[in-house]
Amino acid sequence: MHILLAASAFNSLTQRVHAELRDRGHSVAVELALPSVSLAEAVDRHRPDLVVAPMLKTPVPREVWSAHTCLIVHPGPVGDRGPSSLDWAVTEDATRWGVTVLQACEEMDAGDVWATADCPLPPVGKSDAYRGEIADAALSAVLTAVDRFACGTYVPERQVSGRARPYLRQELRRIDWAKDPTQSVVRALRAADSRPGVLDELLGGQWFLHGGHPEDRLRGRPGELIATRAGAVCRATVDGAVWIPELRARRLPGEPAPVKLPATLALGDRLPPLPEVPAPPCADAGAEAPRTWSDITYREQGAAGFLTFSFPGGAMSTAQCRRLLAAYREACARPVSVLVLGGCRDFFSNGIHLGVIEAAADPAEESWANINAMDDLVEAVLTTTDRFVVAALGGNAAAGGAMLALAADEVWCRSGVVLNPHYRLMGLYGSEYWTYTLPRRTGTGVAQRLTADALPISAESARRLGLVDRTIDCAPQEFADETTRLAVRVADSPAVLSRIAGKKARREADESVRPLAAYREAELARMRETFFDPQAPYHALRRAFVRKEPADRTPPHLERTVPGRRTAPLPSRRPRVTGPAVQDRAPGPAGC
Repeated sequence: MHILLAASAFNSLTQRVHAELRDRGHSVAVELALPSVSLAEAVDRHRPDLVVAPMLKTPVPREVWSAHTCLIVHPGPVGDRGPSSLDWAVTEDATRWGVTVLQACEEMDAGDVWATADCPLPPVGKSDAYRGEIADAALSAVLTAVDRFACGTYVPERQVSGRARPYLRQELRRIDWAKDPTQSVVRALRAADSRPGVLDELLGGQWFLHGGHPEDRLRGRPGELIATRAGAVCRATVDGAVWIPELRARRLPGEPAPVKLPATLALGDRLPPLPEVPAPPCADAGAEAPRTWSDITYREQGAAGFLTFSFPGGAMSTAQCRRLLAAYREACARPVSVLVLGGCRDFFSNGIHLGVIEAAADPAEESWANINAMDDLVEAVLTTTDRFVVAALGGNAAAGGAMLALAADEVWCRSGVVLNPHYRLMGLYGSEYWTYTLPRRTGTGVAQRLTADALPISAESARRLGLVDRTIDCAPQEFADETTRLAVRVADSPAVLSRIAGKKARREADESVRPLAAYREAELARMRETFFDPQAPYHALRRAFVRKEPADRTPPHLERTVPGRRTAPLPSRRPRVTGPAVQDRAPGPAGC
């Protein structure tokens, strides 16, 4: 079928639906619901068989839903209605939730039901759950609904009742630091972690607080800042404290939208002298770990080491890259034969930190420092020849973050991951040694297509193309345990030493043909030219991205119809080195 995706933004769920529908042979196009765009005209132009709205904040016009079947993805169970469904679920500490695919009609979220899927709702941030459990359930429900529509005989079920809940306004999110316990504060912060944040007063200013993690050892007067760690601030509650990684200033009339930044950077000179409290070392196996937050941790199990990192939004600033590189070098000094990078749920990495760059006094210089720090990290991974390195992607990766993963010897991906291995949409040529790592995995032709098309690809497509070595079909909460089990098995394998020797020989052979320094020099020459050219599109694109400036039209690469990919397995581009992969297989559709 030809399917048109109508969306308010090409967000993570829309990208996943786009990629998975193409994997199943459908042709797909996207139209963004913008004030300057008539959705009715777009539908007439595309003439789709079906319209699917993975994330739509505005009503579908009557002239569209009355003439075409339009399926709306609502992030709530049957009967739940309203624009803040998931926010309310996190706020009310729900442990299970669901997704409903319903037909657009006059009343929002009240249409006939084509498919549903339920899922657990773990104690994580709203956006993390949205990209994880909610996205898994949504994809399952969308595929079922699409197959039911295709069969032509399925009759959707009418909703007999519903509960419409209001938009979760800031006055309902407000934190009372003098009364609210840590658990309540964390829920409020998690329910608003990415957008919109929790509006609060702090150090004489008004800020949106983004992200919240409990702390059970540090204490202070409720509401006061008591410590810092890796750019985050720790704020006391009545019975403990919380770590807040990011802040965004409240927008002033006539001013551009402020940028979300690491908390200490956002506060700047307002921040009083506070102790920088390092994270405690990882607890021994079987010991109870303290409730605290750290964006980088290291642990070992047997002969396998696990260097985990989780940066808000997947963005990696100059300072974060340097801290991760220092942690990587420390991990490489440990007596392990396998080293796993990542392994957390949610984002692996999205590359350089465009927000920190935008807020810098000299964005060009900060761009240059950030890309060099990323390159230093990737180079360290590429030149590690005394152990086997695995990149474990429990969440999405894009641009330089995707290329960081390709620097490892193997890439393991959770089945729900979406990859965007390109830079073009930000007006950049790219670095992170991508001109070396991407073609050696996919071949030159596929590498050129991926970077030029600038479209998301699913974990399964990435495996077929050679970008990924193993897909792991599991829930987001299970990914860490699954990667631990697999890494320990690889470390205990008698073949691990020969694999390490083989990678060392290949690296030496590649270096003799063209040194890594030559790839870096050529890439950075292109990047420097862009960074220090005030007229380069990169600067306007970066500004629009971090300040959430609305687009004036659907980007041409999304608007055009993309043919569905082959569903039969493609031949591997290079030999396997870890044995048969665990494949990502979506559940079969319900029968007609």
